[in-house]
Amino acid sequence: MNTVTVLGAGLAGSECAWQLAERGIHVRLVEMKPHKMTPAHCSAYFGELVCSNSLRSDELTNAVGLLKAEMRKMGSLIMFSADLNRVAAGGALAVDRVGFARTITEKLRSHPNVEVVEAEATEIPEGEVVVATGPLSSDAIADAIARRCPESDLHFYDAVAPIVTLESVDMDSAFFASRYDKGTADYVNCPMDRDEYLAFVTELATAKEAEVHGFDDGGVFEGCMPVEVMARRGVDTLRYGPLKPVGLKDPRTGKENYAVVQLRRDNADGTLYNMVGFQTHLTWAEQRRVFTMIPALRNAEFVRFGVMHRNTYLNSPQLLDRYYRLRSDPRISFAGQMTGVEGYVESSASGMLVGIETAARVLGLPPVDFPQETAIGALGLYISGGSVGDFQPMNINFGIISPLGHRVKGKRNKNAAISERSLAIIDEIMNKEVFHCEDHH
Repeated sequence: MNTVTVLGAGLAGSECAWQLAERGIHVRLVEMKPHKMTPAHCSAYFGELVCSNSLRSDELTNAVGLLKAEMRKMGSLIMFSADLNRVAAGGALAVDRVGFARTITEKLRSHPNVEVVEAEATEIPEGEVVVATGPLSSDAIADAIARRCPESDLHFYDAVAPIVTLESVDMDSAFFASRYDKGTADYVNCPMDRDEYLAFVTELATAKEAEVHGFDDGGVFEGCMPVEVMARRGVDTLRYGPLKPVGLKDPRTGKENYAVVQLRRDNADGTLYNMVGFQTHLTWAEQRRVFTMIPALRNAEFVRFGVMHRNTYLNSPQLLDRYYRLRSDPRISFAGQMTGVEGYVESSASGMLVGIETAARVLGLPPVDFPQETAIGALGLYISGGSVGDFQPMNINFGIISPLGHRVKGKRNKNAAISERSLAIIDEIMNKEVFHCEDHH
């Protein structure tokens, strides 16, 4: 029987294992939890969401919405679980993070072709292997990767936002709304007037940070910038970033506030909310002191404080091909955030592509070669050499997908047309043999 070893059961590893197993391939899924945990994980489940509980926009005029639609068509485990465990979040797809991870774990553990090995991977084993140990790879496996990838000495820092209980939010000082009234009013909005905001930013910029080994603000990835770093960049930086009041009319006054902190639902019961954009590495005592300066959070109960952790990623354009395989040793593939894809959906999509293409190779079928007209294909082509200059982790965007070749008026219409073209291509691709290889089971 064909066997592929997948190291790591995060989003990418779980999706990759599922795609392989569904095609009749025996998968050894090696996961170090629960025996060894990282600083950012708190459960033994696979596919645990560390940062936010949002998988971002679900609209086809948004590139990540297109990527999700492609993955749904092709039978993604991650999308199945996300849709099953959805919580209200306006036009975005947000999930109950415990239910989401539990579903993924149950589906994989009960799959007849998946053998779960509860152990820390310290070496890259022989045979076909997919390394999906994630940005929080343990030192041992990170060293094993570094030995094979001389250009891999790259890392950035990522952060997790705090979570509060809804019942502890002072709703006399807050209101429910979604920006521009998109979707339902799912966010708790905590406004501040000018004086409150200025006092808050002053304290935030000078608050005491927790020590993070080797931490340096220069190593922070722009997409996960800690709020205190933003506060130090200028007094109005937060007002033009996560605290922007635009599109949020306060029902008490009918006007926009000076600044607004948003809370997004974090579980299905709607009892927990996370502070949107509030990644931080302040000490826990300082988080409590400074964040309770926000009027609606003056009595907030924090069920989780923000934490900061190191994320490792590869210089992929130098190292990987379009199938995310190591050019110097093609039996080894990489998947997930360590390849430089940024975001939950992108990590899952890389795992999906690796799973499908590895299955095709192992079963002796032609490769799919997802084209640049698709979001999943464009991401793989960007990672494997489509980036110019300094390689930076990146979210999926329409800029890396092949343009239409004809003019369409209006950005939304153009994006919708690109999405329509892509989904038609995915329908065609799904006629390929690797999508109908049940006879190999």
